Amino acid sequence: MPATRRLAASTCAAILGVVLSIGQAQVRSAELKTIAILDFDLQDDQVELAPATVEYRRLQAIRNQLQDEFASNHLYRVIDLAPASELIARYRAQASLHACNGSELEIARAPGADRVLVGWVQKVSNLILNINIQIEDAATGTILLNKSVDLRGNTDETWSRGVSYIVRSMVEKDQGNR
Repeated sequence: MPATRRLAASTCAAILGVVLSIGQAQVRSAELKTIAILDFDLQDDQVELAPATVEYRRLQAIRNQLQDEFASNHLYRVIDLAPASELIARYRAQASLHACNGSELEIARAPGADRVLVGWVQKVSNLILNINIQIEDAATGTILLNKSVDLRGNTDETWSRGVSYIVRSMVEKDQGNR
């Protein structure tokens, strides 16, 4: 077989491999359950001694990170919460979303999510925090998964590592797409 023909065959095989890989990823994505990831709440046990400041910015950062890592690890198909924005604002004005007694289910159903994730960070002190997530079935309210990670240090890096640990644990224990 001439060299140009071998190169052409090799190139075709590589292209076919990429196309098949993309097709498999699309099938996996279509099979994934949808999830609405709500904004994280901060439970500040030290508000009088060391009031939260940068933590509020970090709440959005870890939500975004969780959304990206769920997608890249094919754990769930994250859906846009824009259709539920008014509902979210109304409930958030009344209480923390992680303690809303069922409002998270109504929020998740608005855009048609199969699952809902509520998350909160508990600030025990300025050096001890924990990140918590709970995934529920949007139709029944059944709790499908609880995860928590303790942090030592209150930095962008510790928060990010905490979220990565939660996702890595879910991947290792095959806890996605429940």
